[in-house]
Amino acid sequence: MGNCLVAQSGGPSSVINATLAGVVMGNQLNQHYEKVYGGLHGIEGILDELLVDITDMTEDDNIILRQTPASALGSCRYKLKRENKADFEKLFSILKKYNITTMFYIGGNDSMDTVYALSQYAKENGIEGHQFVGCPKTVDNDLMVTDHCPGYASAAKFIATTQLQTWLDYNVYTRQEVFILETMGRDAGWLAASATTTGKVDVLLLPEDVFEKEKFFKVVKKHLDEKNKCYIVVSEGVRDKDGNYLSAGESKHDLFGHAVLGGAGEALKEMLLEAGITERAKVQDLSTAQRCHATEQSLVDVDESFRLGMSAHMRSIDPNFTGKMVGVKRTSNEPYDVDFFAVDASEVANHVKNFPKEWILDDYAGVTEEAHAYIKPLLVGTPQIRYDEKGLPRYIHPYYMR
Repeated sequence: MGNCLVAQSGGPSSVINATLAGVVMGNQLNQHYEKVYGGLHGIEGILDELLVDITDMTEDDNIILRQTPASALGSCRYKLKRENKADFEKLFSILKKYNITTMFYIGGNDSMDTVYALSQYAKENGIEGHQFVGCPKTVDNDLMVTDHCPGYASAAKFIATTQLQTWLDYNVYTRQEVFILETMGRDAGWLAASATTTGKVDVLLLPEDVFEKEKFFKVVKKHLDEKNKCYIVVSEGVRDKDGNYLSAGESKHDLFGHAVLGGAGEALKEMLLEAGITERAKVQDLSTAQRCHATEQSLVDVDESFRLGMSAHMRSIDPNFTGKMVGVKRTSNEPYDVDFFAVDASEVANHVKNFPKEWILDDYAGVTEEAHAYIKPLLVGTPQIRYDEKGLPRYIHPYYMR
């Protein structure tokens, strides 16, 4: 009987640990692996042999793990480059040393590329006895093939809730005011679009919809003339016709070559004030909060993330199951239901699923009812959160801090 390894990579979410909990629970119910190792800090930590034994996780820890935000095993932004053979050779030697037959990698686009690269390397080099399985995770909801990504629903629910609450707050005064809510979304507008489910958003700016300054000014002025207020939601990745980001951080890039954004809201604020469109504008950048706020998780999201981990474990019993990602397929909207399926990781890696342009209304007016029908079922329900004696949510002490 071999062992398995599970690790997390990329930006965390409030439910990424639910998938980890699902893999562990799957093995406890059907012990296909002798040991379940957790890899600390993704591929980067695995290459340094930073492994912990999480096989015998208690039921209480498993439950608390599901409500723990961020990556309990730690994460990384390490790029596994195909031309760097030394990394591949070292990783496979570590897998052999610990008798690891299956590696589960929980992450986003680049993580699925890692799954693809490792399975491809094994095949090309005649290395047998190892499987690589991807479990999707990203609040951006921009992975191809899968209907939606674990992590998106909870972030979307937080964004919509925050939009509604701040809308109520800024309306208490009679003075003229523009409120700008900035969400994540470098390439896709799924998160920003989720705010419109409240019916309280006046202007929506998405990466898929080219930003035109004069048209934007006209729309904002129209709302101010009508009600002295205008509520704007902007995705950090909004661009003009030349592809330039509004974001102040456009010149920086991460290790994968992606632009490091943040500041689109402030850019809009300065734009409106300098043009004299409004006398007052306030910006709320949701920043890290939108992906780590866990006390308002979507019950749908937690449940699906956990079940996906269980499904990945079950599918790995087939020794030929490798280089795959387990995805989510929506089978019904009324009542809402899903199933899980497998797809080659190569079909997901290095691609972006944009928010459908046909779902975007003209003049930055929001999104269609079809878009709302897609988003709303994902926000339903809140899990029972367990609190400590101080009245704070309980969480698993991160394994990388032990």
